[in-house]
Amino acid sequence: MSNLDKYKGIIPAFYACYDEQGNVSPERVRALTQYYMDKGVKGVYVNGSSGECIYQGVAERKIIIENVMAVAKGKMTVINHVACNNTRDSVELAKHSEEVGVDAIASIPPIYFRLPEYSIAAYWNAISAAAPNTDFVIYNIPQLAGTALTMSLFAEMMKNPKVVAVKNSSMPTQDIQMFKAAGKAAKGEFVVFNGPDEQFVAGRAIGADGGIGGTYGVMPELFQKLNELIVAGERDKATELQYDINEIIYKMCSSHANMYAVAKEMLRINENLDLGGVREPLENLQEADKAVAKEAAAMVMAAKAKYC
Repeated sequence: MSNLDKYKGIIPAFYACYDEQGNVSPERVRALTQYYMDKGVKGVYVNGSSGECIYQGVAERKIIIENVMAVAKGKMTVINHVACNNTRDSVELAKHSEEVGVDAIASIPPIYFRLPEYSIAAYWNAISAAAPNTDFVIYNIPQLAGTALTMSLFAEMMKNPKVVAVKNSSMPTQDIQMFKAAGKAAKGEFVVFNGPDEQFVAGRAIGADGGIGGTYGVMPELFQKLNELIVAGERDKATELQYDINEIIYKMCSSHANMYAVAKEMLRINENLDLGGVREPLENLQEADKAVAKEAAAMVMAAKAKYC
């Protein structure tokens, strides 16, 4: 088993980076990767929900991970989400991920058709087999995928030696406890990532080793500080910071535009990073949404001044 310490910490979910025509921009992918490296995060989670993966083709997702690796390889942990809605494309992305040298691949279950658990296990194991020297992370996000990671499916996947972690984005924090306990019993060491950003303190308290989140990218310093407070046992300060982070997240979600469009505008305001918009049918910013993004960006800066 590989050294799992490289997965323990703050890992932002990587945003999709487009040019003015809405095409994937290699230059902006590299710039965002460098931004995360400069912020000192543990790693990045690429081509997941925050990366708008279900609205991109296989070739585009290859371009993205190639350019992330051109900057990050050997310098921070990279997990590449490779799930597509068919096994063939997912296997192709898994093979490519291993070729470019990612630390781990990840996958949600197939969506739309309600597949039996043995079919989901076969899908995940086929993806893992296509990258036999690469760690595998199960991504549990039932509210979007439509399929939950049950304990029986989890037990089946524990037979795969490359499965080292679960990214748990289900809402009950108890799920983290259950996956952590069962994973540790099966393998001795096992990583569980907290998924819901608003519950980071609760997730870490019940056993999560770190987190992967879609709002980390606009405020990595705050989540790193939050993790430091938890490690130091400063529960009251951690709770206070979590509440302030949540107010920022609520503000980000209050606009007509998609939250990731707001996030990208916040990075433009605070960090001078231009990542383009979001891909339709996700809603891009309208004029009224810019005020929300500006307010959320100011909230981030105020929180950084207060805690960092």
